[in-house]
Amino acid sequence: MPDALSALWQTPGLLWLVLTISVAGLVRGFTGFGTALIFVPVAGMFLPPAVVVAVITLTGVASMAALLPRAWGQADRREVGLLSLAALLTVPLGLWLLGRMDPVTVRWIVAGIAGVTLMALIAGWRYSGRVGLPGMAGIGGVAGAVGGLTGLTGPMVILFYLAGRVAAQSVRANTILFLAILDVVIVANLLWRGAMSWPTVGLAAVLSVPYFCTTLVGQALFDPRHERLYRWAAYGVIGLAVVSGLPAWDTGG
Repeated sequence: MPDALSALWQTPGLLWLVLTISVAGLVRGFTGFGTALIFVPVAGMFLPPAVVVAVITLTGVASMAALLPRAWGQADRREVGLLSLAALLTVPLGLWLLGRMDPVTVRWIVAGIAGVTLMALIAGWRYSGRVGLPGMAGIGGVAGAVGGLTGLTGPMVILFYLAGRVAAQSVRANTILFLAILDVVIVANLLWRGAMSWPTVGLAAVLSVPYFCTTLVGQALFDPRHERLYRWAAYGVIGLAVVSGLPAWDTGG
């Protein structure tokens, strides 16, 4: 045990990881998402991609008690269930690609998709039609694959909801429920593949403490009457992810 604790405290960038997950918790509690968008780019500077995916999903599972009770009663569980079922089928594909694709290429793809979508949202684009079952399945499927590959479990579904005219409270609840389910799915797949080490679990446990606490603070700050503020906070989170995650910021990138 002393050796394990010593190795944990020697984790590269541990202080930055704690500070980043704390900020991410505030944003997650308020907006319903944003943890991976904030944490993954920073964690990727210090940890291997596979460890980043494991840590971000484990901390998500650990924080469920802070957000799920309220979200469960407000979410469209049938819709979230369809998205989650599609994601369940594609998470293994994302995890398979995780060990085979160039991480820099993946980061450029994610940044490009998020950047173009963010610009469309800020410009006022809205989808007024109704998304059918195939469309919902496609959105959930892409979210599962991207989540398994990068740890960014939410962007596809988040952007789908923000592009519509659903009330902020419903967007938040649906997103929280979907991300919770997807975190469990990814963790289960990692365990099945034997890709979850004890040092990684220990790091996730340490980060879960400040994350859980700041998530509760963020949730207390959320007020459905301030939908305009909610949407702009969401846009800010996405924009931060796009800018901070650009490989061009890497040394020699």
